[in-house]
Amino acid sequence: MARPRLHTPDALLDAAEAIVVGSGRAGLTVRALSARTGASNGSVYHAFGDVETLLATAWLRRARRFLALLRTAVDAELAAGDGRRALQAAADAPARLAEEDLRAAQLLTVLTRDDVLTEDVAGPVAADLRALDRELGEVLRRLAAAIDDRAGRAALDVVTTCVVRLPAALLFPDIRAGRVRPLTRRQLAAAVGAVLDCPPTPQENRCPPSTGTTTSSSST
Repeated sequence: MARPRLHTPDALLDAAEAIVVGSGRAGLTVRALSARTGASNGSVYHAFGDVETLLATAWLRRARRFLALLRTAVDAELAAGDGRRALQAAADAPARLAEEDLRAAQLLTVLTRDDVLTEDVAGPVAADLRALDRELGEVLRRLAAAIDDRAGRAALDVVTTCVVRLPAALLFPDIRAGRVRPLTRRQLAAAVGAVLDCPPTPQENRCPPSTGTTTSSSST
């Protein structure tokens, strides 16, 4: 009978996640992984090639879970025809992830996609990270269309404020501290509502005039 593998890729990813959440990116080394899991240096390199690819894979694993949760929340509200509630649900998605798996949510608040997508990351993992960007962009565009059927730049800016900037300012500190307070979630919902109640004026929607000396146009 074959001996069971003691150091599976998922176990290494879990260990990397715990190290980064507890000690920051600088704490993640092959030596630290070996000390935490008992895996040899060679088994770490064999599984992922290098620490950068391992970290990117760990982050991607959690980001995919977050995106699935985000889509489910948004789809439910859009199916009911409520764009406002869809935006509030999207903004609250990090808190929902923290309820299900706090460490996963903490990893996504400690590191951004740009932190993990370095030039040393293996090609297939880098491609998966870029694909995830496109999938997230599709969700944001759907939300923009729900509040403005033209889904122009102004609508996308509103969605970005509600789904990216406000959660980062309000929810992320709670998630990093290990507990999302109900008050924080209520404040976030109110902040999203306030942004929606204060749309940009037609003048504010206009693009600023070009400061360049030449103009050009292109089509895709």
